[in-house]
Amino acid sequence: MAGWLESSGSIDMAFELSEKTDKRIREEILPRYPFKKSAILPVLWAIQEEKGHLCREALLYAAQVVEQPPAHVYSVLTFYTMFFQQPIGRFHLQVCKTASCEIMGCRQITDRLRQRLGIDVGQTTADGLFTLSQVECLAACELAPMIQVNEDYYGPLTPEKVDELLEDLKSGRQQVKPCL
Repeated sequence: MAGWLESSGSIDMAFELSEKTDKRIREEILPRYPFKKSAILPVLWAIQEEKGHLCREALLYAAQVVEQPPAHVYSVLTFYTMFFQQPIGRFHLQVCKTASCEIMGCRQITDRLRQRLGIDVGQTTADGLFTLSQVECLAACELAPMIQVNEDYYGPLTPEKVDELLEDLKSGRQQVKPCL
């Protein structure tokens, strides 16, 4: 983190949001909150919706807009798994790793995904199609073991069902909204 947040206090001119997103942040999101600090999450979300991830310049922009130190915005950014600091694949595979999924075999699911995709947790396939993550509770214990693909839940899974899901995603037979 050291160096990443150091700044002269101004935003790098290379970072630009569309007029639509900037207007949405300033005219729709910020006015809903009595304190600008309270708008950190929706501001970060709006930026990520447009850019796909939150780079250093996006964080500095958000800090300026909500009138908070970059370190505070960074702490929020790194606390939530829904925010990405690097570009992610078209399909974000989020394996739930909490108690119910652990008991029901999430390690087998993660291992199968690693094997089939040739990547480890936190990595993206070379073709930019898949990013693999492990996350805390997705509140779908009845589907254990399960994964979230972008905004959609899949489970209960077996290694064989993982194979089918990957093939369906690659071929377009499984319709999920592309991640951001």
